[in-house]
Amino acid sequence: MEIHLYPFQNISLLLVITTTICLFHVRKSSAADDDRYLNCGTSFQCVNFRDVHYPFWGSSRPDYCGYPEFKLNCSGDAPLISFDGQDYRVLDINQSTSTLRVARTDFWNNLCPVSLANTTIKSSRVKNTSDVQEVLLFYNCTPLDIPLPIQPTSQFSCSINSTATSNNYFVTNLGLPNISGNCKTTVTASISQSAAANLVLNSSKDNLVAALDSGIGLKWDASNTLCDQCRGSGGQCGYNISSAEFTCFCKDGHTPSNCEGNKPHIKIGLAVGGAILFGVFVGFYVYYFIQRKKKKLAAQTQSKELPTPLTSKDVTTPSTDLSQFQSIPSYPSFTSKSDYDNKGSTYFGVQVFSYNELEEATENFNPAKELGDGGFGTVYYGKLHDGRVVAVKRLYENNFKRVEQFMNEVEILTRLEHRNLVKLYGCTSRRSRELLLVYEYIPNGTVADHLHGKRVESGCLSWPVRLSIAIETADALAFLHRNDVIHRDVKTNNILIDNDFCVKVADFGLSRLFPNDVTHVSTAPQGTPGYVDPEYYQCYQLTDKSDVYSFGVVLIELLSSLQAVDTNRHRHDINLANLAVNKIQNHLVNELVDPHLGYETNYSVRRMTTAVAELAFRCLQQERDMRPTMDEVLEGLKAVQNEDLGSENGEAVVLDIRSDEVGLLRNMPPPLSPDSNGADKLVSGSTTPSSF
Repeated sequence: MEIHLYPFQNISLLLVITTTICLFHVRKSSAADDDRYLNCGTSFQCVNFRDVHYPFWGSSRPDYCGYPEFKLNCSGDAPLISFDGQDYRVLDINQSTSTLRVARTDFWNNLCPVSLANTTIKSSRVKNTSDVQEVLLFYNCTPLDIPLPIQPTSQFSCSINSTATSNNYFVTNLGLPNISGNCKTTVTASISQSAAANLVLNSSKDNLVAALDSGIGLKWDASNTLCDQCRGSGGQCGYNISSAEFTCFCKDGHTPSNCEGNKPHIKIGLAVGGAILFGVFVGFYVYYFIQRKKKKLAAQTQSKELPTPLTSKDVTTPSTDLSQFQSIPSYPSFTSKSDYDNKGSTYFGVQVFSYNELEEATENFNPAKELGDGGFGTVYYGKLHDGRVVAVKRLYENNFKRVEQFMNEVEILTRLEHRNLVKLYGCTSRRSRELLLVYEYIPNGTVADHLHGKRVESGCLSWPVRLSIAIETADALAFLHRNDVIHRDVKTNNILIDNDFCVKVADFGLSRLFPNDVTHVSTAPQGTPGYVDPEYYQCYQLTDKSDVYSFGVVLIELLSSLQAVDTNRHRHDINLANLAVNKIQNHLVNELVDPHLGYETNYSVRRMTTAVAELAFRCLQQERDMRPTMDEVLEGLKAVQNEDLGSENGEAVVLDIRSDEVGLLRNMPPPLSPDSNGADKLVSGSTTPSSF
């Protein structure tokens, strides 16, 4: 294939080559690299630590290569760092996350240091990570006047002047009485939460040593943003000792915040080359560009078919029977980023808003107006021209998948109306520059916020409120199932509550219209970890029982106030469903229920929470055929609320579950109910108590 170059293209190519050569010589003629730039480009090395850079310094890295607090000394088999006069052994450094793990040197493999001292890291540039827990060490104690709820292995001895002394240690979250008056010295040390949990379960001197040696996590902030900018501009991060501020060392010796403004030779070369190129191109290219632009606009005018928003006349009247909607239709991908005026039009019977109107309502999507952030979009507080307060969901991406989820949610919410389903006011056009959904504003956050989130401090939800939330959520899900809709993402973050603690189930982006002539729909696994039906992972088949499993997790959250997934728990209990099944199966419901609910003190609460725990157990069965329907779950919860628990003479409820009958989370199929006698009652009788 022969390539033809027009005269101005030949000139352009020649000028590009000439400019490149000039720039190369300009760079070669620049001064030698600055020593500080070179020195701070080296890494600190000690034993297994090979690639340690800013903000750390020491050894081959001079003191101007990092902040004073981050000096490292290579001693023995590990680096040492000092905070507030206390030496720490560095166990790990992660530059990408700005974290390190350290352990006190005086307690390294030793519970009896010569000097006993409390230490607190007070540096403003270093903070403990969120998984740090305190442990109290009591030394030289006299016999205690009161019994303590501890195991004997919580004690250890130290030999001082050949005399053994009695000592104790306790994890601080046990709520133990103050015994410092019985001991001469009290030392507060820090360990990780996982190590603390292990000490509670396996209390021993060896485990205490291991906990202290495993260290704690620290996160640093040494002008990290400025350092990223410096490195991005080709510089090396450092510290100005005279001004005590961050500085950026560049190859030419300058030390501003970054090196972008310190390339004079390159600037001159670019200016000269740019001027030459501009002078040659301006005469030829302007005419060529204008002609091409005219042709492009003409072609677009002829071929572009502007979409017309559906009006209310084009929309079928909403119907409760959804059997006619067999699948989600295919929607066109985005071909335009324009935002034409849709004011006054409707789509599926709801108002179509213009992008500009919603942008104004949310103050240009002001971050201060954010109500929440989920897997598919961010929700903002907004106020419309007509005075309505709304929640505006802004989907993250404008691709085909997001269009499908967008249309899916609009279609479902406009065809279903229930007091416990969030109300959709409208949306933007699917061809708008961004996908936006407009909902009624629910002011009291989510159930997750109140159980273990940002609203926990406002007060614990009482048991009657929690039971009411469970019933209203079950009512909404049962309504969806009766109308052939599977929610597919049931979780406490998607259950909103208003100021009267009434439920509004939200987020239908993953929902599916379920044909009434089939038993399941095959689809790739989606949803939130901790809530997803385990059979869904295995066979990719979606049924209404998938929502039942997720709701079972929600019930356990309402009982326990624990998160569905928490990596700070023991590895077997990270998944709340596993933890709950083990507790219920071993008759330890009292350990599962949030102590603030009054399980140990309120007879009625004990009966109802035990019954709900059994109902949740049935929802969490491994095989979906063993789970109840949402209608059955709703009926069971209402029976609990009415205290129609199947027991006589007001006797307390107890779970009668034998371990050899329960197959949950095992390969063998589980029973329908944990009742060993197979009764159809919700629980068995016994005389033994147990935003949007």
